[in-house]
Amino acid sequence: QKTSICYLSFPDSYSGGLGDTQFSFRLRQAGGPRNSPFQDDGKYNREAPVTLQREAAHYFGYVYFRQVKDSSMRRGYFQKSLVLVSRLPYVNLFQCLLQLIAPEYFDKLEPCLEAVCNEIDQWPPPVPGQTLNLPVMGVVIQVRIPSRVDKPGSSPVKQCNQENLLPAPLVLPSVHELDLFRCFQPVLIHIQMLWELMLLGEPMVVMAPSPTVSSELVLALTSCLAPLRYCCDFRPYFTIHDSEFKEYTTRTQAPPNIVVGVTNPFFIKTLQHWPHILRVVELRMSGDLPKQVKVKKLAKLKTLDTKPGIYTSYKTFLHKDKTLIKRLLKGIQRKRPSEVQSALLRRHLLELTQSFIIPLEHYMASLMPLQRAITPWKNPPQIRPFCQEDFMKSLEHAGPQLTCVLKGDWLGLYRRFFKSPNFDGWFRQRHREMTQKLEALHLEAICEADIVAWMKDKSEVEIVDLVLKLREKLVRARCQHLPVKEETLQRVSLYIDTIIGSLPEDLQAVLHHP
Repeated sequence: QKTSICYLSFPDSYSGGLGDTQFSFRLRQAGGPRNSPFQDDGKYNREAPVTLQREAAHYFGYVYFRQVKDSSMRRGYFQKSLVLVSRLPYVNLFQCLLQLIAPEYFDKLEPCLEAVCNEIDQWPPPVPGQTLNLPVMGVVIQVRIPSRVDKPGSSPVKQCNQENLLPAPLVLPSVHELDLFRCFQPVLIHIQMLWELMLLGEPMVVMAPSPTVSSELVLALTSCLAPLRYCCDFRPYFTIHDSEFKEYTTRTQAPPNIVVGVTNPFFIKTLQHWPHILRVVELRMSGDLPKQVKVKKLAKLKTLDTKPGIYTSYKTFLHKDKTLIKRLLKGIQRKRPSEVQSALLRRHLLELTQSFIIPLEHYMASLMPLQRAITPWKNPPQIRPFCQEDFMKSLEHAGPQLTCVLKGDWLGLYRRFFKSPNFDGWFRQRHREMTQKLEALHLEAICEADIVAWMKDKSEVEIVDLVLKLREKLVRARCQHLPVKEETLQRVSLYIDTIIGSLPEDLQAVLHHP
């Protein structure tokens, strides 16, 4: 794993550029599950947006690479990287942190890192919804950690902290949001197609001139489904030394559901059997709409001298949204700042995703049993099964056409989506949340019931069975952090004690000390 991190921390193809560059990668964890240094029993993941949850099986690496001429070195260059490894996808925060630390580290080496680590050790853990002040090297980084209850698409809440921080803090507008307009510069007219490919979890290769372009473009692509979680694998930067290299380049099976960013021209040859390949050149922000890549046939993919383009035979289900391009063009002509253009783009993608997902959310909610069907002395009723055909019928009167002006084959897009890992991930999460809600409602129904009346005609065996079931429910509610008020749990606990108190002493002793 350390070797993989080392290979991923350097450009893997010739880079004539001198100076400092930053990029990121994502790495599959080797071996079994590891304990995180923050034992928060999953509290962070329950409160964070699904797109910002802490990863259990992957690490993110954030790199600051320096390459300068140095005649004292054997190769004639000073080449060094400082890498920050985390389970959190806070690309902005960690890259900003590296901009502060890395230049100092390259000059002063280990003692500087030790001082920085001591400062970072004192940082509070990230709590969704809170604004954190993070002191490092004489600077205070101020950043708000997004929360699941934030309204999607709303601008970050401006929080005025009471303490007068001196020096004035370095305020980051977002822990993770990239400059989408800059990242998507060469493919703005194809944003619809790229959104569909991401939604369907299609295998895609991003071939870029540098790890910076590669990693930013891959992260931008996977973020364009927010607030829906991209449930497939993704590698913002991938090298030929990676342990999964054989798995991805084999032609004996279909490519996996993954977006992979590469820079080595060798990949043009080894990955040309993949169905969607996006080739881009170095991004240059100019005062005009940058040259847009064309969609080309996969057969035109030549080795080494491959021109920029989207090499695919994919036909989009939805029609292109020309109004978005017109608005972005107008923004370029009026010299609107990049962050304003990015906000426009992000809003468009959010509305598109919401138009697609809201009918699914409504249908899923209709599968929940009625509250009156939940009775205290029976197991809670089951959630009805998801029937694709019933869902399709519901689209006639409650489909995306209610919230989206885009025309096209929405039904075809849903059918294809049902086969993707993104549907599977979304459905599992929703089903889990609904099951927990049912459990919570059942506990509340038990609290409202007249337990003494129920016990009158029951045998000791039935009463003991009830005690054991209630205990199990209580343990589950606490372990799974069900959405139940603490007073409800305390009342159930009191119920259990009341029931045990009504039993003969020998049974009481057994139930008090099982």
